[in-house]
Amino acid sequence: MFVNLTDVLTNEDRVISMQAEAQIKEVSVGGEKYSVSASSPISFVFTNTGKGRARIEGKAAFTFSAACDRCLKPVEEKREICFMREVWAPDMAADSSIYEEQLFMEGFQMNVEDLLISEIVTSWPMKILCKPDCKGICPICGRDLNTGTCSCDTFVPDPRMAAIKDIFEADKEV
Repeated sequence: MFVNLTDVLTNEDRVISMQAEAQIKEVSVGGEKYSVSASSPISFVFTNTGKGRARIEGKAAFTFSAACDRCLKPVEEKREICFMREVWAPDMAADSSIYEEQLFMEGFQMNVEDLLISEIVTSWPMKILCKPDCKGICPICGRDLNTGTCSCDTFVPDPRMAAIKDIFEADKEV
């Protein structure tokens, strides 16, 4: 979906508010694809901030289907994004590299999906967990540690202490 920003970019002190429906069905983050199961309408406020410049403020909420990063259970992750971007008209950018950074702008048209995907990706959490204290799965037997413990030996010695361990084992052999 494209939104025409000609009126805002060419008329000083112009403010336009609008809502738009998101048409995003899937988002790719870090090589993984996440399907969008629900989304709210996106609220936009476009404000002229000078000759050929405008500020875009927006807010939206999305619900994604994902897997817990520790136990791999399916999770519905709700993300609310609020953003603010400054855009320039194609002929008004002081530096052409500034306009090239606006990948969601095509002339005086703003591609809503490209802007939203950019904002979603930059606000993506480092980990998605089914609950804050998720224990994950056992690296040896694969049991879900949230449902109970297993009898696997999960002791991992500190590699920095390997030299000291060798000294103690050498004393026992003598």
